Amino acid sequence: MKAVYVDDAYTVVVKEVDKPKVGKNEVLIQVKAAGICGSDIHTYKGLHPFRKPPVIIGHEIAGEVVEIGGAVTKFKVGDRVTVEPQTGCGHCEYCLTGSVNYCTGRGAPGIGSWYGAMAEYFAAPEQTVFKLPDGMDYDLGVLVEPFAVGVHAVRKAGIQVGDKVAILGAGPIGLLAMAAAKAAGATTTLVTDVMDYALEIADQMGATHSMNIMNLPDWTEEAKAAIGGDFDKVLIAAGVPGIIDQSLKLLRKGGRIVTIAMFQGTQTFDIHNLQNQEKEIIGCMTYTREDTITAIDMLMAGAVNEQAIISHKLTCEQAAEGFRLVDKKEDQSMKVLVKFEDAN
Repeated sequence: MKAVYVDDAYTVVVKEVDKPKVGKNEVLIQVKAAGICGSDIHTYKGLHPFRKPPVIIGHEIAGEVVEIGGAVTKFKVGDRVTVEPQTGCGHCEYCLTGSVNYCTGRGAPGIGSWYGAMAEYFAAPEQTVFKLPDGMDYDLGVLVEPFAVGVHAVRKAGIQVGDKVAILGAGPIGLLAMAAAKAAGATTTLVTDVMDYALEIADQMGATHSMNIMNLPDWTEEAKAAIGGDFDKVLIAAGVPGIIDQSLKLLRKGGRIVTIAMFQGTQTFDIHNLQNQEKEIIGCMTYTREDTITAIDMLMAGAVNEQAIISHKLTCEQAAEGFRLVDKKEDQSMKVLVKFEDAN
């Protein structure tokens, strides 16, 4: 089968590899579409903390079941599915309480023996697979995983009806987090970025305010002025220097920050602004099964403008171009899909 490899930093190639063998508790999926994620770009740059080249990349997928293991009971050949691409040990306190994302033995595609998902076929444990509802196409199915990230962040933030929310970073995760915040009841959503086209997409997806912060040294004050006060919650979807301190400046007393972005290096901030005003900073790591189920339901309910956020649909042979587009933000790229429609 064809598989997309990050062979080395900034090097993406398509290789012929053996089709995965299906274990007794596994499902083999013929991949129809796969998404390029921001964390994939970290691998592409050689910066990911645990997913290192050479590796079959990818974890955002949708496709059709073509084979099931002997112990599989919930799926059959022909089912249209997506995957929550993480596993736990199954017996630690975190796994037993539904927080697989906390498991110290957490597994994910592209780590160890689990091949990445950007290939013609992908094998996944039964418990990680979810049926796509009737009427949900494969492209929208690819958005389940990244949207679950946004759903999880919104749940960690405790966003509720009437909240004023700032979303810092208008990449796919930031925009999907914004959509999740709106679905949770946020009435004011301000999105920041340094790319005008990304902010235009934010507007198309329903942001109430958008702001290009390039060359705006006092942008936090301008952001607060735009909404007439402080923010209740801040979702950080851009891991740039100084962004924690900037987020604290946006918040009301008792407000909450959730970090979604992958950060490199150290962040510094004014501890007094955190402590004296009882503000909170909360980390955010992937999602839970509950978040994935919620993401599927919300996508079917129309929470995300699929046409606005999916910017490119490429063949697997064009995967290198897709990675370059996402990394360099070329051709107004947003969510780039790699298609495997002709897999056999």
